[in-house]
Amino acid sequence: MAKFPKDFLWGGATAANQYEGAWNVDGKGPSTADMLIGGDVNTPRRFTKTIDPNAYYPSHQGSDFYHHWEEDLNYLHEMGFKVYRLSIAWSRIFPNGDDIEPNRKGLEFYRQIFKRCHELGIEPLVTISHYEAPYHLTEAYGGWANRKVIDFFVNYAQTLFREYRGLVHYWLTFNEINMLQAPFGAYMAGALPLEDGAELKPDTSGAGDRLQERYQALHYQFVASAKAVQIGHAIDPHNEIGCMIAGGMDYPLTARPEDTFKTDMADNMRNFFCGDVQVRGEYPPFAKRFFEENNIKLDFTDADRQILAIGTVDFYSFSYYSSGVETTEKNTDKAAGNQTVSTRNPYLNYNDWGWAMDPLGLRTYLNRVYGRYQIPLMVVENGLGAFDKVEADGSINDDYRIDYYQAHINAMAEAIKDGVDLIGYTTWGCIDLVSAGTGQMDKRYGFVYVNRNDKQEGDFSRHPKKSFYWYKKAIASNGEDLSND
Repeated sequence: MAKFPKDFLWGGATAANQYEGAWNVDGKGPSTADMLIGGDVNTPRRFTKTIDPNAYYPSHQGSDFYHHWEEDLNYLHEMGFKVYRLSIAWSRIFPNGDDIEPNRKGLEFYRQIFKRCHELGIEPLVTISHYEAPYHLTEAYGGWANRKVIDFFVNYAQTLFREYRGLVHYWLTFNEINMLQAPFGAYMAGALPLEDGAELKPDTSGAGDRLQERYQALHYQFVASAKAVQIGHAIDPHNEIGCMIAGGMDYPLTARPEDTFKTDMADNMRNFFCGDVQVRGEYPPFAKRFFEENNIKLDFTDADRQILAIGTVDFYSFSYYSSGVETTEKNTDKAAGNQTVSTRNPYLNYNDWGWAMDPLGLRTYLNRVYGRYQIPLMVVENGLGAFDKVEADGSINDDYRIDYYQAHINAMAEAIKDGVDLIGYTTWGCIDLVSAGTGQMDKRYGFVYVNRNDKQEGDFSRHPKKSFYWYKKAIASNGEDLSND
């Protein structure tokens, strides 16, 4: 098997709104994520304008990292992590988003984490905005559809760059920024207002398609990201700042030219629409026709154009879980994905949530993206959500998770052999957390089990799974020993 670079960044990833808890502690304000009730594979999550005391809001407790951070970092250290990707809750730093001064208790919470990471030999990789914004920005400004939010974000990012100069060198501006291209992302990614009680489904935002609003919000995020990149480099030239894309790998259902063309166009829109803006500094050629045919008229100034051209990212990061199928046929079996729905692939196996498992798709995606951009790549989310069983002796034998990671790490090794400059890999939900899509705790990704379930039972105690020791061995061997003994 091909060798990974000796300085390869092995690690894992979490997100504040799914993991941290303490949603109203030490000055934190409510975020957009805090207004979402939990669901399951058959029941969509629901938005409420006010907190219902009888409802379950997964982000309010998450996995209670806020009170377990020292223990959790020790687990990451024991596994041998070189990097830990985490997000900062914007409303923990600026409770309303438009505040003049930051919340010092919030800043100090993350500072202690970053200091401890360095003591343990772990490099922090920080996502500045990961599926949450201060809810006040939604209520008062209409979320990211308002240009004013750019300045609020830039002030927030600049605060982080200054406060954590020397402590954090790897940054991502927006998590899965291309999710704003999907209706589901209107609220999750764009903080656009919803009606009280609106349901969030993979193919709807709960309030219609909202193409104009979503692409305007996306444009403002592009500008905000580009400004943040420039500021981050100015404050600390050692900062490496990346984009983060929800990676999509699709196949045509048939050899019909129409299916192939639809697949190519889906690939362009999902993977390269945002990638081109953030890596190349300009919209791709196919964007013009898309905007015209969908009657999308952006507030896009000459100043924006200059900002995008200058504020390009240093590396391209992405999430990869599964692949999909494209076809022009109307009646086909459907399967879910990362907030998406596509035609089922008869050649692949699927997990309990309907996600296809396709490691070769990861290798193909890595080659495709690197061939287009030729800048360093990082896989910052990858993993298997599954129901884990605790045995009578307390063990959790998650061989299915080990099998998934074995195949995907082998695919990355082959991509490196193909010539791809892959610099790091952070598995998703390295310690169990709640799912963004369904709000479930029982959909588990971690190497460490958190004693909490969808019925809000459990004491949040932590217990390593079988995969914990497997990943430890894999990291120690720099990806050479993936055996499951």
